[in-house]
This record gives sequence, C-alpha cells and structure tokens, in this order.
Amino acid sequence: MAQLVVTYGMPADPAAFADHYRDVHIPLARAIPGLRRFEVSAGPVLTPEGPSDVHMTATLYFDSLADIAAAFASPQGQAAAADVAGFATGGASMLMFETREV
Repeated sequence: MAQLVVTYGMPADPAAFADHYRDVHIPLARAIPGLRRFEVSAGPVLTPEGPSDVHMTATLYFDSLADIAAAFASPQGQAAAADVAGFATGGASMLMFETREV
C-alpha cells in the first residue's frame, strides 16, 4: 500500500476553501485512476502542543508508489493537481510513501 498525504495551510477564506474542496476538488480527485481510498481530516489539525498551522490534511491510498506516479501522469491526475493552485491560498505540501504493517 502507498499513501499520498497532502497538508493544506490556513487559507485566506476558509469557507471558500471548504466549498471549492467539496464541490470541485473532491470530484476531481475521486476520478484519479488507481485511487483506492480517500480521507480528509475532520476538525482542527493539532500537534501534541496544541494548534498547528495546518488547516486540513488529505490522505489518498494507492497500491504502490508507481501507481501514484501513473495516477498523477493521467489527465485526471493532472486536472486534480492543477486545481490546487486555485483554492489552496495557504499552500499545500505533499508526501508520498509506501507503508507496511508492523
């Protein structure tokens, strides 16, 4: 299993971010080939010390890192990636990794 974790910084307009993410970005992301599961954080994103500068996280699950690369090379993946600049006014960071159960 492989994961793509996206962290979104605080947007200039949280309500506009939420509306766009729900109405536009989620449908684009769900169309990405090879996507197995898609989760977003609910409520505040905290650290052990308290609040963080992260507004929201999204975790996308794929079978492998190669599948993530293929997914984002696809037209659907390109569309989802291009959409981020339109709503993520607080910035976005992505991490990709394979996982194993321990």
